Amino acid sequence: MSAVDAGGVTIRRLGAGDAEVYRTFRLEALRETPEAFTSSYEEERAKPVAASVRRLAEGVLLGAFAAGGGLIGTAGLRLRARSQERHKATLFGMAVARAAGGRGVGRALVEQALELAAAEAELRQVLLTVSEGNEAAVRLYTSCGFEVWGREPRAVLVGGRAVTKLHMVRFLGSCQSRSAISSSTSASASP
Repeated sequence: MSAVDAGGVTIRRLGAGDAEVYRTFRLEALRETPEAFTSSYEEERAKPVAASVRRLAEGVLLGAFAAGGGLIGTAGLRLRARSQERHKATLFGMAVARAAGGRGVGRALVEQALELAAAEAELRQVLLTVSEGNEAAVRLYTSCGFEVWGREPRAVLVGGRAVTKLHMVRFLGSCQSRSAISSSTSASASP
């Protein structure tokens, strides 16, 4: 996959060679904002790097890299395998480093994932969950065309505290060419 660098941020698909840097980034995100994720820092820290390699093989995981090369954001897109669900994909693993917040990195990652989804002939909608109270994320997803369709009380327990998850959907317009997710793609974000 080729990557484009513009405005100091490069977005590209992560591969097995990125497992260590991805694992480090993910652990930091889990440690800093445990209520935003279903996985816990403790569980993920106990897993070997091979688990990160496997996760990177699940659908497409995009990484946003700063001009200096550091990973500052991630977002994934996972397709459904069952024939009657192939019209759906899930946006997962969305995270932006605190130091990179407010620079458009999250928007660029979501828009790139949606472009990949729109290029898949069978896809008609993209789903995600977001923690209730994470207003910045809800605003971002809403501005990218996602709508809340449900609310799951006590979806996760973080340190004994119940966190409600909002379920959101974005319906895709006309679909384009097949297999964009399995081919290379890139996008950029401006700081």
